Amino acid sequence: MNNEKDRAPIRKQRPAILAARRNAKMARSAHAYMRGNTVKFYEWLDTAAGRSLPAGPPIWICGDCHVGNLGPVANLEGRVNIQIRDLDQTVIGNPVHDLIRLGLSLATAARSSDLPGITTARMIEEMMIGYNAALSDGHHKLRPFKEVKAVHRVMEQALKRRWRNLAEERIEDVRPTIPRGDKFWEVTTREDRELQSLFSSPEVRKLVTAMRSRDDDARIKVLDSAYWVKGCSSLGRLRYAVLVGIAKKRPARGEICLLDIKEATAAAAPRAAKAQMPRDNAERVVQGARSLAPNLGERMLAARLNDRSVVIRELLPQDLKLEIEQLTHAEAVGAARFLATVVGEAHARQMDHATRLAWRTAMNQKHTKTLDAPSWFWSSVVELVATHEAAYLEHCRRYQPAAA
Repeated sequence: MNNEKDRAPIRKQRPAILAARRNAKMARSAHAYMRGNTVKFYEWLDTAAGRSLPAGPPIWICGDCHVGNLGPVANLEGRVNIQIRDLDQTVIGNPVHDLIRLGLSLATAARSSDLPGITTARMIEEMMIGYNAALSDGHHKLRPFKEVKAVHRVMEQALKRRWRNLAEERIEDVRPTIPRGDKFWEVTTREDRELQSLFSSPEVRKLVTAMRSRDDDARIKVLDSAYWVKGCSSLGRLRYAVLVGIAKKRPARGEICLLDIKEATAAAAPRAAKAQMPRDNAERVVQGARSLAPNLGERMLAARLNDRSVVIRELLPQDLKLEIEQLTHAEAVGAARFLATVVGEAHARQMDHATRLAWRTAMNQKHTKTLDAPSWFWSSVVELVATHEAAYLEHCRRYQPAAA
């Protein structure tokens, strides 16, 4: 193994390599660009059109509510539900921002699927139906995901997955090592030492042993760690994959689990005035997750690594993202309604009955004559699609060598 002196230049080269990779990923499609350039969306929110949106009750919102940030998530007992799965940008803010961000994501996905504009119009209508239903019913009613083929496929896959599937996908086999290559890079001796120290804390041990059937008093040991090249908008932050062994009482065999450590930075998403949130970014992410996505939030821990704020969570085989790139008209329309319901339930969970009804009434004013959806929603998505399409083409012009 190389010594610290040999490996140090690799760490210094990471920012440039990751920036080039991020630019290349964003050049793949308009939808990929939209997902990777969250700031573009926030800039629009600061325009006159963005500032004139309905003001909902200040609650925890995702802040970056695109399709890829929703998917099956397992809780501590292994129960799986479709929930928000990425909370980097979570803040206490205006719930309408999540709805518009999701509408933009679905609209660009429809364009990437060469679907006609009528599909986008229908998706906007179905989103309002799903979101309104969540506000009316609260978050207790189960949603029939089987009616949405794109969601049903990933849900069935999630329910069938086991540790071996995760091992084969992330670490190639079930041996206690993480293969180095395009996705996983070598850590420096200093980074390895910092990770070892982090996992010696009682808080991290408790997180690792919290999953069902594990011994709360079990010893844990870091078996391997690597720098993880993952994400798009977050590419460039500290990200580590850590393989941990859990000792069990005899005669039971030990267990292995994979943990994700991700740097938490300041949220760019606009927050509500006078909102009281944790000052530490990792604590903000965890608190937002527990409000919006309980399955994920209960499996997360805020910590410090080399004086940086990080979020730790165990990866489970059932945790998958929704990949909605190529859709039929029917699939796109069904997915729009279902996913808006998921987001609506995450919002409704934080409101009492009167607040939910008041927000629904305020949001549904100013309907268009030819579309069963508020005019502000339709015009916002249309304007955002146009600005993102232009920005995407400019991005491709500037970074075409990296995308080739």
